[in-house]
Amino acid sequence: MSDDAAIALAGECATHMFACDPATQGLGIEIAAVQPGYAEARMTVREDMLNGHGSCHGGFIFSLADSAFAFACNTYNNITVASGASIEFLSPAYEGEHLLAIAKEQVRGRRRGVYDVEVVTEGGRKIGLFRGHSHARNEPLLPERD
Repeated sequence: MSDDAAIALAGECATHMFACDPATQGLGIEIAAVQPGYAEARMTVREDMLNGHGSCHGGFIFSLADSAFAFACNTYNNITVASGASIEFLSPAYEGEHLLAIAKEQVRGRRRGVYDVEVVTEGGRKIGLFRGHSHARNEPLLPERD
């Protein structure tokens, strides 16, 4: 497959996934970019995402990173799910801040992969580092393209 065709396929997969993903939509997450094994997702911290300390609850930061991970590992038209994930929180995020999660494939085998996601503010302050482990189910994501 050519690079252009692979990028186009990644875009089709992202469009399909986003349309079927009410969790990502409900958090106001936007998918900003996709390429094979790569995705960028954006989210603005809202008042209803704050914890008792006035900063963004870690679960929302994890969810942003997890969505970027999901979109990155599903760019090959093969249904791929998480088999595990972890996050390290480096700095708090606050209401109104625009967060960017950048997911990059580190290793991809026939069935398993590893993806790292960096969550940063618009200004580049690091908020969190996420690592996701994926498992491919060997089923097409876009059935009409199998």
